[in-house]
This record gives sequence, structure tokens and C-alpha cells, in this order.
Amino acid sequence: MTAIVVGVDGGGTKTRALVADERGTAIVEVSGPGSAVRPGQAEQSADVIAAVVRDALAASNMSHVTPKVVCVGVAGVGREVERQALWQALVSRDLAEEIVIHADAMVALDDAFAEGAGVLLIAGTGAVAFGRGPAGEFARCGGWGPVFGDEGGGAWIGRRALSVVSAAADGREPETALTGAILTAAQVNEPMELIPWAAAASAGQLATLAPPVLGAAEAGDRRAGALVNLAVEELAIHVRALARKLFGDERASLEVAFAGGLLGAKSLLRKRLVHRLKSAVPGAQILTTEVDAARGAVRSALRYL
Repeated sequence: MTAIVVGVDGGGTKTRALVADERGTAIVEVSGPGSAVRPGQAEQSADVIAAVVRDALAASNMSHVTPKVVCVGVAGVGREVERQALWQALVSRDLAEEIVIHADAMVALDDAFAEGAGVLLIAGTGAVAFGRGPAGEFARCGGWGPVFGDEGGGAWIGRRALSVVSAAADGREPETALTGAILTAAQVNEPMELIPWAAAASAGQLATLAPPVLGAAEAGDRRAGALVNLAVEELAIHVRALARKLFGDERASLEVAFAGGLLGAKSLLRKRLVHRLKSAVPGAQILTTEVDAARGAVRSALRYL
């Protein structure tokens, strides 16, 4: 039987597992809940990843087959202690002959540029930029987590949208279409009910408020539009920081790729970011090809065969 590998893209909102053969040809893809690793919670992430991988094997009619390699690109393993904890947790579940763990940005970078130079910006539940310079050196920017980082990401936008709604309810800000959009997304009836909702919300749940913000901005709400522009500015700063660090100057020619649920091809956030980068990072050449982190994880897995 042909050897198989599995590439996993684990984010804060969703986990994708892609089964492929030894030539990298995709067989099936399955999605499940988010599996981003939080400090001390590697076992919970491993449970989700293992379940999604097994579902993918079942969908391939290969439940009886042990993959040669499962490569997991997952948010939250930038620190070695979290990466090692997840690796041990997955090894104990007998998912494959070999388990490989990378940061989610690493596998996405692999899909975007192979072994070439460039900067990849990811904006989903969180936000992080990762780059490889002309000499092969690596650097990252952002991705400090939902408590005090991830500027420009979904959870960050969600928190600020809640602040706008509370200010509008107080009369500290003008009325805004964000109020109805956020109440609907959180499935509550009035702004005061957002207090217990937000207190119990995970980063992934906060990120579900970002699409309504983008929708309100597209509909012309000025406050939503201002919040989107603030997110754009934060994301542009990520790219500029890596352009300076890896390429010497933001005017140097460099390829930039986007990934993550907030930067899809038709996203308002992406459209405004592309426009902003023309002045913030004049040397940026935006790639239009879709970046698939799970596909990048498969590519990484194949190196171990």
C-alpha cells in the first residue's frame, strides 16, 4: 500500500487535516474545532487534533492505516515548552509512526514560498507575521497571544467592537450599526448581557465578532470602518517590521503572502491592507495565490519520508 502522510493546520477557531499520498497528492480533507495550544493545555489540543486526524483517515477509508508522518502546524507552540508538551501528548495517542510539530506560521510559510524568501501575514483568531530573508534567516513578529497581543486578529477586533458597543450604550459614542451586529453575533438581547458573555468567551468566540464588524464597515458604518482601519494599520506594521529586519528596508523588493480567515480573497480587511501596504511597505509584492497551511504541513511531512 502507498504510504500516507497527514498535514494538520490547527488554529484558534478551526482545525484542518489533509491526508495525502507519498507524492503529496491530496486524498481527503476534514475540519474540526479549534486546537490552538494555550499554556498548560496541550492535552486538550491533542484531543482535538487526534480526533480530526482519525476522522480524516475514516473519510479516506483508511482507519486501519497508520500514517508514516503526521505534521501538525498549530498556533500557540512558539515556546518550546508548549511544543514539547503537544508532541508528547500526540505521541502517546499513537497517531503515526512520526509526529512533527511546527508553529502554524511555519507550515503556511512553507506553502507560500517553499524554501524561498518572503513575508507571510496570518490573520485569523490571532495575528502573526513570519518571514524568511534572502540568506535564509527566519524572523517572526506578533503572535503574542490573545491576552496582550495578536493585534489586528479576530479576537483583538472582537474585543474592541465590544468596547465600541458599550460606549455607544453609555452615550460616550454615537449610535452605531455595530450594536445590533454584535448583539446578534453573541446571541444576546441587550448590551448589558455582553458582560457575562465576554467574561466567559474564548479567543475563538471573540473572533466570531470580527465578521460582523467587517460587514458593518462594508455597509458604511463609520465606527466599524474606523475599527477595520485600525486593524489594517496594526497588520501593516507587522509586515513593515519584518521587511526592515529581514530585507533591510521596507522599500526593498519582497514577496508578501496572506493567510487566515480574515484575509480571504474578497475580504474587506485584505482589500484595505493591500492599499495600505503600497505606502507602508512600498517594496511589497502581494502574492495572489491562496496559501494553504495544511498543504504546507503535508509538504513538511513528506521531508520525513
